Order: sequence, then structure tokens, then C-alpha cells
Amino acid sequence: MTEAVIVLALLLVAVSATAAVAVRDPVRQSLVLAVLGVVLAVLFTVLQAPDVALSQLAVGSALTPLLLMLTVRKVRRRGQRGHGGHGGHGGPAERRGRESGR
Repeated sequence: MTEAVIVLALLLVAVSATAAVAVRDPVRQSLVLAVLGVVLAVLFTVLQAPDVALSQLAVGSALTPLLLMLTVRKVRRRGQRGHGGHGGHGGPAERRGRESGR
């Protein structure tokens, strides 16, 4: 019985890890990564490592996806400002001119 539960947990880890790699949208990828964290926590619990499971639950399924989503949000905001010409960064030619000291 225990071997069947371990095999099932390993299969769930394999499926969710494959899904995390296959998804292209960063927001969806971070959500799939959170699911992977929960599945890994279940696997660690089944393997009788509750301390590792709790760490994985906190870091792998909560903190890391949250940081990724906040980073994607900040990068998208910065990209929207830069495309409208409001960022004050100028285009590539203007940047090259500044970098070469002109």
C-alpha cells in the first residue's frame, strides 16, 4: 500500500514538473510552480520527512511563486512605460550615444 502511494506521488511530481516547464506564460508558470510545491510537500510527507515538507510548503508553494508573480508584474509595468516614450530612456540610438560619451 505504501509503495503505491509513493509511486502515485512521484507520478504527480513528474506531471506537475512537466507542466511547469511546458507552460510559456510566466504568471501561469508560477501558479503551476505553486502546485508543484504542494505536490512535492505531499511526497515528502509520504516519505516521512515532515520537516522538509513544511519547508517546501512555505518556500516552494508560497514564497517563490509570489516573488515570481511580483517580479513579472514589475517588469510588465516597466515595459509599458518604456514603450510609450514616457520613461526618459530614449531609443537604442540615443542610448548608444550616451554610452559612447557623445
